[in-house]
This record gives sequence, C-alpha cells and structure tokens, in this order.
Amino acid sequence: MSHKAPSIATWREDLDLILSAAIAAGETALRYFRNKPDVRWKNEGRSPVSEADIAANDILKERLLLARPNYGWLSEETDDDQSRLSCETVFVVDPIDGTRAFIAGKDLWCVSVAVVHRGLPVAGVLYAPALDEIYEATVDGPALKNGASIRVRDAQDGDALHVAVAEDIVSSLAPSYRNGIVRVPHVPSLAYRLAMVADGRIDGTVVKKNSHDWDLAAADLILERAGGGLNTLQSQALSYNRPNVVHGLLCAASKAALPGLLAASRTLEGH
Repeated sequence: MSHKAPSIATWREDLDLILSAAIAAGETALRYFRNKPDVRWKNEGRSPVSEADIAANDILKERLLLARPNYGWLSEETDDDQSRLSCETVFVVDPIDGTRAFIAGKDLWCVSVAVVHRGLPVAGVLYAPALDEIYEATVDGPALKNGASIRVRDAQDGDALHVAVAEDIVSSLAPSYRNGIVRVPHVPSLAYRLAMVADGRIDGTVVKKNSHDWDLAAADLILERAGGGLNTLQSQALSYNRPNVVHGLLCAASKAALPGLLAASRTLEGH
C-alpha cells in the first residue's frame, strides 16, 4: 500500500522549508550535546526531556508555523492541540528522536520533521547533526541521503537478513524466520533505525507498540521512497494525524522482505 497525495510544487517547497528548520534546530541541539544539558522527566518518570529538546522544538515551531500558519502542529514536546484534526496539512515533529542517546553523549539521535497531508506524509526530513547526515524525501521524489539517492538492500535468496529487533522479543519470532536472521544491536533512535533500512545498512526492523506519529512520519516516507515499507501486522500502511497518535507493533523492511518479516512477527501480537 503506497502513500498517495496530490503531486504539487508545494511539497518541494515544504521540503525546503522543513529542511532549513531541521538544520537550525539540529545545530541548536548540538550546542547542548555532551555539555550536561538540564534534564527533566515526563510520562510518570518514563521519558527524559532535555533543555535541548525544548530549544529545538521552539525553533521548529516558530519557523514552520510562521511560514505556514494554516498548517496544524503535532510535536512530542508540545501539548497536543486537537485543532490539528481540522487541518488538512500538519507538521509532525520530534525535535530530538533518541533523547536518551543524546543525553548519554551518543551520536545516534536526529531531528525528525514531516509534512502530513490528509493523513499521509508528503515531505520528510531526518537530520542527524552528530553524524552530519541528512535524509529527505517528498511523496513524488527520490529518497536522498546527503544529496545522493538511497535504496533498500535487495537481499538474494539464502542471504542472512540483518534485522533490528529488541532482545526481549527476538525469541518470540517464528523459529523458521529467527534462525535465518542476524540480530542488529539496539539503535536508540527509532527514526534513524528506519533510515538505516532505507539506505540498505539493515534489512528490516520490528517496532514495539507505543511508537508515536512523531517517531515515524518522516522516516516512513523516506523508507517508502527508498523502496521499503512500514506496516502494521495486518499489512496496512500507517495513517497519521488521527485523534490517537499511538501505534501498535509494526514491521519495516524492503518491499520484498516485508511479507516474511510480517508473517514471522504475527506471533508477537499482544506482546
């Protein structure tokens, strides 16, 4: 199931807008990186938020809504305003995806910004400042990494598949599938992990339930334009900017590898 939306010049213009905003936010966050930023906890102490998250969010919100005041806004670091549901087009933002890695001084974090139109991402950017990497795509263009086209890996029959899956659920995958994969160690940023599938460094990943729109929207589009897919266990593409922005267990892989990963992961339903 592919993402389809009107192919209009606006998405290219929106990509330019979110790219410049993501770079500004990422450069701001980088000033706090490995510099002992203040940290507080939310979600009953389960989720850290650093002062860099807030500073990056402020930059993104100011720049993006100033340029597109008629767009809605959904961000991990802004209280949800349900008025977004009446907007045809919405910015979906995670100022720092991989906050725990950021706080720990690890490089694997990124700024994630998507434009979502009628529930589907039409422009997306991931900027990983500590790695000097930019991923980008529009709904009618190629997926790019630092300006060069990227594609998912075309695994051949018999190749071991490199799959990022949490250690606590790998043993629950269907044994016939589990025995043919190489488990990739934990990648702390979910958006970046999906980008690794898009650029062919890994073949797939299983996403635990309770991910959110802001973790996924930009990376979902980049992955799709690179020849991959992100699906529910029912083989459905995702819809964004709904009242509930939380998702169930998901699988991401190349279009060729996705059916096998989904079939093997259905044993995880309810996990």
